Amino acid sequence: MKKRKSPCTDVCEFNGPSGWCLGCGRTRTECAKWKKMKPYEVKIIEKDLTRRMAKITATPPKAS
Repeated sequence: MKKRKSPCTDVCEFNGPSGWCLGCGRTRTECAKWKKMKPYEVKIIEKDLTRRMAKITATPPKAS
């Protein structure tokens, strides 16, 4: 079986109300389950990652 490539960019910083990783756009749960997910589950998430990353990069950082 072909090994699935992870979208991880080794940033692994989960911030904000969405709980999405700032590097790849996945949630902690999605990251943890990634290797055991069925191909159709991965495809659903992969389709959504582009939208998530666009939202993450479009959101201005909060002032501290």
